[in-house]
Amino acid sequence: MPSTFTNTELTQFTRDGYAIVRGLAPAAAATRMREVALQHLAEPRPPVEYETDTQYPGAPASLDAPGGRTVRRLLQAVARDVVFREWATSSLLAMRLMQLLGPRAHLSQSHHNCIMTKNPAYSSVTHWHRDIRYWSFDKPELVSVWLALGEEHVKNGCLLLLPGSHRLTIHENQLDAAQFLRPDLEQNRALLRTQIAAELHPGDALFFHCRLFHAAGHNQTADTKLSVVHTYHAADNLPLPGTRSAALPDVLLPEVLT
Repeated sequence: MPSTFTNTELTQFTRDGYAIVRGLAPAAAATRMREVALQHLAEPRPPVEYETDTQYPGAPASLDAPGGRTVRRLLQAVARDVVFREWATSSLLAMRLMQLLGPRAHLSQSHHNCIMTKNPAYSSVTHWHRDIRYWSFDKPELVSVWLALGEEHVKNGCLLLLPGSHRLTIHENQLDAAQFLRPDLEQNRALLRTQIAAELHPGDALFFHCRLFHAAGHNQTADTKLSVVHTYHAADNLPLPGTRSAALPDVLLPEVLT
């Protein structure tokens, strides 16, 4: 496998706002991450975010409601276990992130940096949104890396993407109060018809731009879906002081030779 993006992959990322690298994570590492995630999910080991915390469609109404203790995210992945830190700071990612962000990339511990879970019974729907909506940086130029720890497809709630939407000018009237795309507008419905499903196999990695609109549906299978996601920014694109984006220190990725 090439250690960097090909020119074709870089062109796709620039045009569509995402690129998928098949089998990027070694099988042993992906298996170990899944094992640790399942252990932490069974406890569950804090810090966690519950489905009810999101208040998304399909989420339990409260912690005391049926399914109220369903975990949505195991937070602070880098600090949870060395296996997640090794992946998030690996040369496998650093080489490609250097192509997208510049010579030195930082991992944000304040955003994403988690194991995403989607449980069969009480998983919520995530409407169309851009991750940058609640992030505060000098520039809206960040890249997230989503690693599949199992099969991801439409039936178990894989990510859905709107290719090229990171390059669009979106007006406030196209969004609701929570910054989700409004499906009642014809302008948005035309955009939503361009959606594609980011179906992944274990070890596949999806790189996507922070302005790319994405969504996810319910998990309609019998098995919990697990993914690891981290977000990166260039060394000169800093979080704004006093904001949530600056709440935790960044992790500097290692220098890599090209």
